[in-house]
Amino acid sequence: MMSSVFSKARPLTKLLQSRLPASINKVSNGVVGAVSLQQRRHQHLEYLSVKNYEKKTKRLHVSRRDDVGILGVPLNLGQEKRGVMYGTNVIREAGLISRLSEMGRPIVDHGDISYQVALEDADESVGYIKHSRTLGNALKTVSDSVYSIVSEHQQTCVVLGGDHSLSIGSLHGHARAEPNMCVIWIDAHADLNLPQTSPSRNLHGMVLSFVCKETKKYLPNVPGFEWCSPCIDASNIAYIGLRDIDPGESYILDNYGMKCFDIHQIDKYGIAEIFSRAMEWVNPRGDKPIHLSFDIDSLDPIVSPSTGTPVWGGLTYREGMYIAEEVSRTNLMSVVDLVEVNPQLGTPAQQEATVQTAVDVLMAAIGKRREGNTPPDYKIPDP
Repeated sequence: MMSSVFSKARPLTKLLQSRLPASINKVSNGVVGAVSLQQRRHQHLEYLSVKNYEKKTKRLHVSRRDDVGILGVPLNLGQEKRGVMYGTNVIREAGLISRLSEMGRPIVDHGDISYQVALEDADESVGYIKHSRTLGNALKTVSDSVYSIVSEHQQTCVVLGGDHSLSIGSLHGHARAEPNMCVIWIDAHADLNLPQTSPSRNLHGMVLSFVCKETKKYLPNVPGFEWCSPCIDASNIAYIGLRDIDPGESYILDNYGMKCFDIHQIDKYGIAEIFSRAMEWVNPRGDKPIHLSFDIDSLDPIVSPSTGTPVWGGLTYREGMYIAEEVSRTNLMSVVDLVEVNPQLGTPAQQEATVQTAVDVLMAAIGKRREGNTPPDYKIPDP
Protein backbone atom coordinates (compact mmCIF):
# COMPACT_ATOMS: atom_id res chain seq x y z
CA MET A 1 0.00 0.00 0.00
CA MET A 2 1.33 3.41 -0.93
CA SER A 3 2.40 5.44 2.08
CA SER A 4 0.92 8.88 2.53
CA VAL A 5 2.86 11.97 1.58
CA PHE A 6 1.83 13.17 5.04
CA SER A 7 2.94 10.06 6.95
CA LYS A 8 5.79 11.81 8.77
CA ALA A 9 5.61 12.27 12.51
CA ARG A 10 4.98 16.00 12.25
CA PRO A 11 1.36 16.95 13.11
CA LEU A 12 -0.76 17.37 9.99
CA THR A 13 -2.18 20.83 10.71
CA LYS A 14 1.26 22.25 11.54
CA LEU A 15 2.69 20.78 8.38
CA LEU A 16 -0.07 22.45 6.37
CA GLN A 17 0.36 25.78 8.09
CA SER A 18 4.05 25.76 7.24
CA ARG A 19 3.32 25.13 3.55
CA LEU A 20 0.37 27.44 2.88
CA PRO A 21 0.53 31.20 2.28
CA ALA A 22 -0.66 33.27 5.22
CA SER A 23 -3.56 34.59 3.15
CA ILE A 24 -5.16 31.13 3.03
CA ASN A 25 -3.64 29.65 6.17
CA LYS A 26 -6.90 28.97 8.02
CA VAL A 27 -7.17 25.63 9.72
CA SER A 28 -10.12 24.36 11.74
CA ASN A 29 -10.24 20.76 12.90
CA GLY A 30 -7.53 19.92 10.39
CA VAL A 31 -9.39 21.49 7.45
CA VAL A 32 -7.97 24.31 5.39
CA GLY A 33 -10.25 27.31 4.99
CA ALA A 34 -11.81 28.42 1.72
CA VAL A 35 -9.63 29.75 -1.07
CA SER A 36 -10.46 30.81 -4.63
CA LEU A 37 -13.15 28.98 -6.56
CA GLN A 38 -10.62 27.47 -8.95
CA GLN A 39 -8.59 26.08 -6.04
CA ARG A 40 -11.53 24.83 -3.99
CA ARG A 41 -12.17 21.49 -5.65
CA HIS A 42 -8.50 20.43 -5.31
CA GLN A 43 -7.83 21.96 -1.91
CA HIS A 44 -8.77 18.81 0.02
CA LEU A 45 -5.82 16.95 -1.48
CA GLU A 46 -3.52 18.84 0.86
CA TYR A 47 -5.03 17.73 4.16
CA LEU A 48 -6.88 14.42 4.06
CA SER A 49 -5.51 11.49 6.03
CA VAL A 50 -5.03 8.71 3.49
CA LYS A 51 -5.44 5.86 5.92
CA ASN A 52 -8.75 6.99 7.43
CA TYR A 53 -11.01 5.21 4.96
CA GLU A 54 -9.03 1.98 4.99
CA LYS A 55 -9.03 1.83 8.79
CA LYS A 56 -12.77 2.35 8.94
CA THR A 57 -13.64 -0.25 6.30
CA LYS A 58 -11.42 -2.86 7.95
CA ARG A 59 -13.59 -2.58 11.05
CA LEU A 60 -16.78 -3.26 9.11
CA HIS A 61 -18.26 -6.70 8.53
CA VAL A 62 -20.43 -6.07 5.50
CA SER A 63 -22.28 -8.89 3.76
CA ARG A 64 -22.44 -8.34 0.03
CA ARG A 65 -25.12 -9.65 -2.27
CA ASP A 66 -23.69 -12.81 -3.85
CA ASP A 67 -26.24 -12.91 -6.67
CA VAL A 68 -25.46 -10.76 -9.71
CA GLY A 69 -28.12 -9.34 -12.02
CA ILE A 70 -27.04 -8.17 -15.46
CA LEU A 71 -29.01 -5.54 -17.36
CA GLY A 72 -28.24 -4.45 -20.92
CA VAL A 73 -29.06 -0.91 -22.04
CA PRO A 74 -28.32 -0.63 -25.79
CA LEU A 75 -28.79 3.13 -25.98
CA ASN A 76 -26.96 5.19 -28.57
CA LEU A 77 -29.11 8.33 -28.83
CA GLY A 78 -27.32 10.15 -26.01
CA GLN A 79 -24.43 10.86 -28.38
CA GLU A 80 -23.61 10.81 -32.11
CA LYS A 81 -21.80 7.51 -32.78
CA ARG A 82 -24.36 4.78 -33.20
CA GLY A 83 -22.20 1.69 -32.74
CA VAL A 84 -22.15 2.12 -28.96
CA MET A 85 -25.52 0.35 -28.81
CA TYR A 86 -23.73 -2.92 -29.58
CA GLY A 87 -21.59 -2.70 -26.45
CA THR A 88 -24.06 -4.83 -24.50
CA ASN A 89 -23.72 -7.70 -26.95
CA VAL A 90 -19.96 -7.70 -27.38
CA ILE A 91 -19.31 -7.56 -23.63
CA ARG A 92 -21.53 -10.59 -23.11
CA GLU A 93 -19.98 -12.40 -26.08
CA ALA A 94 -16.50 -11.78 -24.66
CA GLY A 95 -17.33 -14.16 -21.84
CA LEU A 96 -18.56 -11.96 -19.01
CA ILE A 97 -21.29 -14.31 -17.81
CA SER A 98 -19.23 -17.49 -18.03
CA ARG A 99 -16.31 -15.88 -16.24
CA LEU A 100 -18.55 -14.61 -13.45
CA SER A 101 -20.06 -18.07 -13.10
CA GLU A 102 -16.59 -19.57 -12.69
CA MET A 103 -16.19 -17.37 -9.62
CA GLY A 104 -19.17 -19.11 -8.04
CA ARG A 105 -21.44 -16.07 -8.23
CA PRO A 106 -25.07 -16.90 -9.13
CA ILE A 107 -25.86 -14.95 -12.32
CA VAL A 108 -29.19 -13.77 -13.67
CA ASP A 109 -29.14 -12.08 -17.07
CA HIS A 110 -32.20 -9.84 -17.21
CA GLY A 111 -31.61 -9.18 -20.91
CA ASP A 112 -31.67 -5.80 -22.66
CA ILE A 113 -34.29 -3.14 -22.17
CA SER A 114 -36.45 -2.28 -25.16
CA TYR A 115 -37.77 1.15 -26.05
CA GLN A 116 -39.73 2.94 -28.74
CA VAL A 117 -38.46 5.89 -30.75
CA ALA A 118 -40.77 8.88 -30.27
CA LEU A 119 -41.93 10.43 -33.52
CA GLU A 120 -41.82 13.87 -31.88
CA ASP A 121 -38.01 13.56 -31.70
CA ALA A 122 -37.62 13.49 -35.49
CA ASP A 123 -36.67 17.19 -35.63
CA GLU A 124 -33.35 17.29 -33.75
CA SER A 125 -33.13 21.07 -34.04
CA VAL A 126 -35.95 21.54 -31.51
CA GLY A 127 -35.41 21.56 -27.74
CA TYR A 128 -32.48 21.56 -25.36
CA ILE A 129 -31.69 17.86 -25.81
CA LYS A 130 -31.64 15.66 -28.88
CA HIS A 131 -34.07 12.70 -28.73
CA SER A 132 -35.34 13.76 -25.31
CA ARG A 133 -38.67 11.93 -25.39
CA THR A 134 -37.18 8.67 -26.61
CA LEU A 135 -34.37 8.85 -24.08
CA GLY A 136 -36.63 9.89 -21.23
CA ASN A 137 -38.95 6.94 -21.78
CA ALA A 138 -36.04 4.50 -22.12
CA LEU A 139 -34.32 5.77 -18.99
CA LYS A 140 -37.53 5.46 -16.98
CA THR A 141 -37.41 1.77 -17.90
CA VAL A 142 -33.78 1.60 -16.77
CA SER A 143 -34.67 3.21 -13.44
CA ASP A 144 -37.49 0.75 -12.82
CA SER A 145 -35.29 -2.21 -13.84
CA VAL A 146 -32.37 -1.24 -11.59
CA TYR A 147 -34.73 -0.63 -8.69
CA SER A 148 -36.22 -4.09 -9.18
CA ILE A 149 -32.85 -5.85 -9.45
CA VAL A 150 -31.43 -4.18 -6.32
CA SER A 151 -34.52 -3.97 -4.11
CA GLU A 152 -36.76 -6.84 -5.14
CA HIS A 153 -34.30 -9.41 -6.48
CA GLN A 154 -31.61 -8.44 -3.96
CA GLN A 155 -28.86 -8.69 -6.59
CA THR A 156 -25.73 -6.71 -7.28
CA CYS A 157 -26.65 -4.92 -10.51
CA VAL A 158 -24.29 -4.81 -13.50
CA VAL A 159 -25.51 -2.35 -16.15
CA LEU A 160 -23.98 -2.74 -19.60
CA GLY A 161 -24.02 0.16 -22.09
CA GLY A 162 -24.71 1.75 -24.31
CA ASP A 163 -23.78 5.40 -23.91
CA HIS A 164 -23.40 7.13 -20.54
CA SER A 165 -26.86 8.68 -20.64
CA LEU A 166 -28.11 5.35 -19.28
CA SER A 167 -26.69 6.33 -15.89
CA ILE A 168 -29.52 8.82 -15.36
CA GLY A 169 -31.77 5.78 -15.13
CA SER A 170 -29.39 3.55 -13.19
CA LEU A 171 -28.57 6.24 -10.62
CA HIS A 172 -32.24 7.16 -10.22
CA GLY A 173 -33.29 3.54 -9.75
CA HIS A 174 -30.44 2.85 -7.35
CA ALA A 175 -31.27 5.93 -5.26
CA ARG A 176 -34.88 4.78 -5.02
CA ALA A 177 -33.75 1.38 -3.74
CA GLU A 178 -30.95 2.67 -1.46
CA PRO A 179 -31.35 6.39 -0.76
CA ASN A 180 -28.09 6.58 1.21
CA MET A 181 -25.96 5.44 -1.74
CA CYS A 182 -22.85 7.27 -2.92
CA VAL A 183 -21.32 7.59 -6.38
CA ILE A 184 -17.79 7.03 -7.68
CA TRP A 185 -17.70 8.44 -11.21
CA ILE A 186 -14.74 7.26 -13.33
CA ASP A 187 -14.56 9.30 -16.52
CA ALA A 188 -12.53 11.64 -18.69
CA HIS A 189 -15.55 13.98 -18.65
CA ALA A 190 -17.70 15.44 -15.88
CA ASP A 191 -21.02 14.72 -17.67
CA LEU A 192 -22.43 17.59 -15.64
CA ASN A 193 -23.61 20.07 -18.26
CA LEU A 194 -27.07 21.51 -17.91
CA PRO A 195 -29.21 21.37 -21.04
CA GLN A 196 -28.67 25.12 -21.55
CA THR A 197 -24.86 24.90 -21.12
CA SER A 198 -24.18 21.84 -23.26
CA PRO A 199 -22.13 22.57 -26.41
CA SER A 200 -23.46 19.44 -28.15
CA ARG A 201 -27.01 18.97 -26.76
CA ASN A 202 -26.11 15.29 -26.31
CA LEU A 203 -27.54 13.78 -23.13
CA HIS A 204 -24.50 11.64 -22.28
CA GLY A 205 -22.75 14.86 -21.25
CA MET A 206 -25.53 15.97 -18.86
CA VAL A 207 -26.14 12.89 -16.71
CA LEU A 208 -25.35 14.16 -13.23
CA SER A 209 -27.15 17.47 -13.65
CA PHE A 210 -30.41 15.49 -13.91
CA VAL A 211 -29.93 13.55 -10.68
CA CYS A 212 -28.00 16.00 -8.48
CA LYS A 213 -30.24 17.90 -6.03
CA GLU A 214 -28.10 21.04 -6.12
CA THR A 215 -28.63 21.57 -9.87
CA LYS A 216 -32.41 21.17 -9.75
CA LYS A 217 -33.05 24.91 -9.78
CA TYR A 218 -31.23 25.27 -13.09
CA LEU A 219 -32.95 22.45 -14.97
CA PRO A 220 -35.52 23.48 -17.59
CA ASN A 221 -38.54 21.32 -18.31
CA VAL A 222 -37.37 18.58 -20.66
CA PRO A 223 -40.01 16.53 -22.51
CA GLY A 224 -39.76 12.88 -21.54
CA PHE A 225 -38.13 13.49 -18.15
CA GLU A 226 -41.14 14.48 -16.07
CA TRP A 227 -40.52 11.35 -13.93
CA CYS A 228 -36.90 12.18 -13.13
CA SER A 229 -36.57 13.99 -9.82
CA PRO A 230 -33.08 14.85 -8.50
CA CYS A 231 -32.15 12.28 -5.88
CA ILE A 232 -28.42 12.53 -4.99
CA ASP A 233 -26.62 15.12 -2.87
CA ALA A 234 -23.54 16.63 -4.50
CA SER A 235 -21.50 15.68 -1.43
CA ASN A 236 -22.16 12.00 -2.25
CA ILE A 237 -20.44 12.20 -5.65
CA ALA A 238 -16.70 11.88 -6.30
CA TYR A 239 -14.99 12.03 -9.69
CA ILE A 240 -11.77 10.25 -10.58
CA GLY A 241 -9.86 10.78 -13.82
CA LEU A 242 -11.32 14.01 -15.23
CA ARG A 243 -9.35 15.79 -17.94
CA ASP A 244 -11.93 17.47 -20.22
CA ILE A 245 -14.36 19.82 -18.44
CA ASP A 246 -16.71 22.36 -20.07
CA PRO A 247 -17.22 25.86 -18.58
CA GLY A 248 -20.71 25.15 -17.23
CA GLU A 249 -19.46 21.97 -15.59
CA SER A 250 -16.49 23.79 -14.07
CA TYR A 251 -18.84 26.34 -12.53
CA ILE A 252 -20.96 23.64 -10.87
CA LEU A 253 -17.89 21.78 -9.62
CA ASP A 254 -16.51 24.96 -8.10
CA ASN A 255 -19.74 25.95 -6.38
CA TYR A 256 -21.70 22.86 -5.32
CA GLY A 257 -19.40 20.52 -3.43
CA MET A 258 -18.75 17.59 -5.73
CA LYS A 259 -15.29 16.17 -5.21
CA CYS A 260 -13.11 16.24 -8.30
CA PHE A 261 -9.91 14.20 -8.47
CA ASP A 262 -8.57 15.01 -11.92
CA ILE A 263 -5.80 13.30 -13.82
CA HIS A 264 -3.21 15.81 -12.61
CA GLN A 265 -3.89 14.86 -9.01
CA ILE A 266 -3.57 11.17 -9.89
CA ASP A 267 -0.19 11.89 -11.50
CA LYS A 268 0.88 13.79 -8.41
CA TYR A 269 -0.32 11.51 -5.61
CA GLY A 270 -0.96 8.10 -7.18
CA ILE A 271 -4.17 6.18 -7.65
CA ALA A 272 -4.11 4.46 -4.24
CA GLU A 273 -3.95 7.82 -2.48
CA ILE A 274 -6.66 9.34 -4.67
CA PHE A 275 -9.06 6.42 -4.28
CA SER A 276 -8.75 6.48 -0.48
CA ARG A 277 -9.45 10.20 -0.43
CA ALA A 278 -12.43 9.92 -2.75
CA MET A 279 -13.98 7.26 -0.54
CA GLU A 280 -13.25 9.28 2.59
CA TRP A 281 -15.26 12.16 1.11
CA VAL A 282 -18.33 10.31 -0.12
CA ASN A 283 -18.39 7.44 2.37
CA PRO A 284 -16.58 8.60 5.53
CA ARG A 285 -18.04 5.89 7.80
CA GLY A 286 -17.68 3.17 5.17
CA ASP A 287 -21.34 2.17 5.40
CA LYS A 288 -23.01 3.51 2.22
CA PRO A 289 -23.86 1.38 -0.81
CA ILE A 290 -21.59 2.32 -3.72
CA HIS A 291 -22.61 3.08 -7.28
CA LEU A 292 -19.57 2.73 -9.54
CA SER A 293 -20.11 4.41 -12.91
CA PHE A 294 -17.19 3.52 -15.17
CA ASP A 295 -16.82 5.16 -18.57
CA ILE A 296 -14.31 3.25 -20.69
CA ASP A 297 -12.96 6.61 -21.97
CA SER A 298 -11.58 7.23 -18.47
CA LEU A 299 -8.76 4.97 -19.61
CA ASP A 300 -6.10 6.22 -21.99
CA PRO A 301 -6.92 5.60 -25.69
CA ILE A 302 -3.88 3.33 -25.88
CA VAL A 303 -5.77 1.00 -23.53
CA SER A 304 -9.35 1.48 -24.76
CA PRO A 305 -9.38 3.15 -28.20
CA SER A 306 -12.83 2.00 -29.37
CA THR A 307 -14.91 4.67 -27.67
CA GLY A 308 -16.68 7.75 -28.95
CA THR A 309 -14.96 10.59 -27.07
CA PRO A 310 -11.38 9.51 -26.27
CA VAL A 311 -9.08 11.94 -24.46
CA TRP A 312 -5.33 11.37 -24.35
CA GLY A 313 -3.50 11.16 -21.05
CA GLY A 314 -6.00 8.94 -19.24
CA LEU A 315 -5.86 6.24 -16.62
CA THR A 316 -3.64 3.25 -17.26
CA TYR A 317 -5.04 -0.28 -17.36
CA ARG A 318 -3.57 -0.93 -13.92
CA GLU A 319 -5.10 2.23 -12.46
CA GLY A 320 -8.54 1.35 -13.80
CA MET A 321 -8.25 -2.18 -12.45
CA TYR A 322 -7.07 -0.90 -9.08
CA ILE A 323 -10.19 1.28 -8.71
CA ALA A 324 -12.52 -1.60 -9.59
CA GLU A 325 -10.71 -3.99 -7.25
CA GLU A 326 -10.76 -1.56 -4.35
CA VAL A 327 -14.48 -0.90 -4.76
CA SER A 328 -15.05 -4.65 -4.72
CA ARG A 329 -12.95 -5.10 -1.57
CA THR A 330 -15.26 -2.77 0.36
CA ASN A 331 -18.13 -5.27 -0.09
CA LEU A 332 -20.30 -2.17 -0.52
CA MET A 333 -20.72 -2.06 -4.29
CA SER A 334 -24.38 -2.32 -5.19
CA VAL A 335 -24.50 -1.13 -8.82
CA VAL A 336 -21.83 -0.80 -11.51
CA ASP A 337 -22.30 0.81 -14.94
CA LEU A 338 -19.83 0.07 -17.76
CA VAL A 339 -20.45 2.43 -20.66
CA GLU A 340 -19.26 3.87 -23.99
CA VAL A 341 -17.70 0.74 -25.53
CA ASN A 342 -18.18 1.17 -29.28
CA PRO A 343 -17.23 -1.95 -31.24
CA GLN A 344 -17.62 -0.15 -34.57
CA LEU A 345 -14.71 2.22 -33.94
CA GLY A 346 -11.04 1.43 -34.54
CA THR A 347 -9.31 -1.63 -35.96
CA PRO A 348 -10.37 -5.17 -35.03
CA ALA A 349 -7.42 -5.36 -32.63
CA GLN A 350 -8.43 -2.07 -30.99
CA GLN A 351 -12.05 -3.22 -30.70
CA GLU A 352 -10.99 -6.48 -29.08
CA ALA A 353 -8.66 -4.70 -26.65
CA THR A 354 -11.41 -2.28 -25.59
CA VAL A 355 -14.01 -4.99 -25.08
CA GLN A 356 -11.61 -7.21 -23.15
CA THR A 357 -10.64 -4.30 -20.91
CA ALA A 358 -14.32 -3.63 -20.20
CA VAL A 359 -14.83 -7.27 -19.19
CA ASP A 360 -11.71 -7.16 -16.99
CA VAL A 361 -12.94 -4.04 -15.19
CA LEU A 362 -16.34 -5.60 -14.54
CA MET A 363 -14.77 -8.84 -13.31
CA ALA A 364 -12.58 -6.87 -10.91
CA ALA A 365 -15.57 -4.89 -9.64
CA ILE A 366 -17.43 -8.12 -8.92
CA GLY A 367 -14.48 -9.64 -7.07
CA LYS A 368 -11.94 -11.14 -9.49
CA ARG A 369 -8.39 -10.60 -8.28
CA ARG A 370 -5.53 -10.19 -10.69
CA GLU A 371 -3.37 -12.48 -8.58
CA GLY A 372 -6.04 -15.18 -8.85
CA ASN A 373 -9.04 -16.43 -6.86
CA THR A 374 -9.54 -19.73 -5.12
CA PRO A 375 -12.40 -21.55 -6.90
CA PRO A 376 -15.43 -21.81 -4.60
CA ASP A 377 -15.48 -25.62 -4.69
CA TYR A 378 -11.71 -26.14 -4.62
CA LYS A 379 -10.24 -28.77 -2.29
CA ILE A 380 -6.65 -29.95 -1.95
CA PRO A 381 -6.48 -33.50 -3.35
CA ASP A 382 -5.78 -36.27 -0.92
CA PRO A 383 -2.24 -37.66 -1.15
